[in-house]
Amino acid sequence: MRWTAEQAYEQLAPAVRGYFRGRGARDPNDMTGDVFVSVTRGLASFHGNADALRRWVFTIAHHRMVDEFRRSQHDRHVTMAEVPDAAYLDVTADTPVDDDLARALAMLSDDQREVVVLRFVADLALKDVARIVGKRQGAVKMLQARGLERLHELLQAEGGA
Repeated sequence: MRWTAEQAYEQLAPAVRGYFRGRGARDPNDMTGDVFVSVTRGLASFHGNADALRRWVFTIAHHRMVDEFRRSQHDRHVTMAEVPDAAYLDVTADTPVDDDLARALAMLSDDQREVVVLRFVADLALKDVARIVGKRQGAVKMLQARGLERLHELLQAEGGA
């Protein structure tokens, strides 16, 4: 199937933005724009169904997040575990990560956060997440289980406080 940049953006931009928010990106909107610039450039050579498009776009997003992390480590301005300032948490109706969830996700390990966000915000299959993060499916399952358990604890504690 042939995809247009507009179709790809309309279908996936909210989830990509949510992925970046869930990963603690400093500017999720800007990074989402960067991803779709790359998508637009490569779309002519892309062939595949909606699932393949989703995998491809989130692979690009993952690489963009890795680049951001490396840059922040080099600059020492931002770490992946920091909770973004409220000014960066641009909550819109189409963004699937709210403030409470973003704060709880920031308290997970980097690997747990990556797996949970790719599985449930990006809505990717286990095998696709494993391929994107470069881990075996069993390791991804374990990270997912531990991450979800920790999220449950954190959100319960926040709700009870």
